[in-house]
Amino acid sequence: QVQLVEFGGGLVQAGGSLRLSCAASERTFSSYAMAWFRQAPGKEREFVGAISRISMTYYADSVKGRFTISRDNAKNTVYLQMNTLKPEDTAVYYCAADLRISGAGTTQSDYDYWGQGTQVTVSS
Repeated sequence: QVQLVEFGGGLVQAGGSLRLSCAASERTFSSYAMAWFRQAPGKEREFVGAISRISMTYYADSVKGRFTISRDNAKNTVYLQMNTLKPEDTAVYYCAADLRISGAGTTQSDYDYWGQGTQVTVSS
């Protein structure tokens, strides 16, 4: 059972930056594809970005060029660097893990393990 804990959420003004972290309990962290999803009030949870075992990255069009996902296998941690934040980025951000050999999924059903979420609020 993989446990995931997100850190780094908060309140930021539009145009600002935040970096989210997600720490995993699993010693075989490097075997997992990792992803970030988000859920705004009254909306469905949506894909933000993902990173494969070999650090290939995938992004939603809405964040491409502004957000960067990365991983540090030595620290069992995945990061989401968010730049040029917009009010529409306001949401609870969730980290997710999927044990797979290649690639990374972009849908919720691809992922077996989830963190508890961290709130990101972008003020205008």
